[in-house]
Amino acid sequence: MKKLLFTLIAIGGFCQAFGQELAISAELKPRFEARHGFGTLASPDDDAALFVSQRARLNIDFATEKYQVFFAVQNVSVWGDVSTLSKNDKNGTSFHQMWGQYNFSEKFAMKLGRQEITYDDQRIFGAADWAQQARSHDALIFKIKPGEKSKLDLGFALNANGETLFKEDYSVNQYKSMQFAWFHTNFSDNMALSLLFLNNGMPYNKVTGSDTEQKVTYSQTIGGRFTYKKNKFDFNAATYFQGGSTPSGSAGTNDLSAYYLTANANFKVLDVLKVGAGIEVLSGNDQDGDPSKSNAFNPFYGTNHKFNGWMDYFYVGNHANNVGLVDIYVPIVYKKDKLQMRLIPHFFSADGTILKPGFEKADAYLGTEFDFDISYELVKNVKVFAGYSHMLATDSMEIIKGGSKDETNNWGWVMVTFKPTFFKKKFDQPKG
Repeated sequence: MKKLLFTLIAIGGFCQAFGQELAISAELKPRFEARHGFGTLASPDDDAALFVSQRARLNIDFATEKYQVFFAVQNVSVWGDVSTLSKNDKNGTSFHQMWGQYNFSEKFAMKLGRQEITYDDQRIFGAADWAQQARSHDALIFKIKPGEKSKLDLGFALNANGETLFKEDYSVNQYKSMQFAWFHTNFSDNMALSLLFLNNGMPYNKVTGSDTEQKVTYSQTIGGRFTYKKNKFDFNAATYFQGGSTPSGSAGTNDLSAYYLTANANFKVLDVLKVGAGIEVLSGNDQDGDPSKSNAFNPFYGTNHKFNGWMDYFYVGNHANNVGLVDIYVPIVYKKDKLQMRLIPHFFSADGTILKPGFEKADAYLGTEFDFDISYELVKNVKVFAGYSHMLATDSMEIIKGGSKDETNNWGWVMVTFKPTFFKKKFDQPKG
């Protein structure tokens, strides 16, 4: 502890001498979960999974007028995943973020390194913060301010297994290459618009005779999101279209033509109560459709746990290239002082055609999920959360997920977050 205090004092003195800013903070997030039908329907022989997962993270943010450097070191574990006498953690400690930003001017900057990429409601790009490991990208982003109310980000990523002498196949299950552009402008205090273009390059194996060669195929996502807020009413809507092609196993690639639509409205009935309604449509494939074409929309790198029910039946490491989804939901939010409660029923249907075992068309309705959570701030930077979700599934959900709709499919959890700031100070540049 004495060494830490001495180090902070020394760094603070250095900052004071050179006109800099330093912040050191942390996060501890243990979470207990009881899963029985989380992510997929339970079978009669399945018992509930009980465990405690945990994230421990240390953040160091150092900035001057011309540049900024940020590090987030984290350890993710499950209680008991190693022996009490173990010398090492199962997953070890890693850098969740490690990036630097150089400000060429007030209107142009360059940010590069491992970083979270989040835009708008995090539907296409998000930090996936619910997952204990969260998501970050190795990328270069040019940040431009065309005007006082507008900003433009241009992003680039190129992935490889490691340092090599010659080209080799990329073995990580993610994009090989990615480029994007995100533009945001505020028309007024009440209205804003964002536009996004994403060129996503995925590796696939091209088979020619007896030869197999890894290639990269590209899909394009383009669209926008509009927001409006005034007094007690707020509204947002978004649409995206996807084209190009996607990998398709031994078939090589599939032509892609997909779309996404959403609209959400919320009204503050009372100072402490907000009621809303929304719909989200992600196009999907027909099970009796052309296998060489894909109409399945992919939200790619979004915070998908935030959408389509908290039990993660859709687009959280699953449901890609499937029958799509129509989600109608009615969020109800109560918030007073340090207490917040939310109840969100979801009504799920498939966008594409589902076939029964005898190739007869099944009902598109998949089921209803009820999500409830409550949070309370014990003191500043310490919060406790709890939640319960219940899935009432149909025969059609059984067809695409397996398991049994007649089982009790539910999920409960309790979480505590600690987010202390150990040190934060801004030092003005000495005069003279």
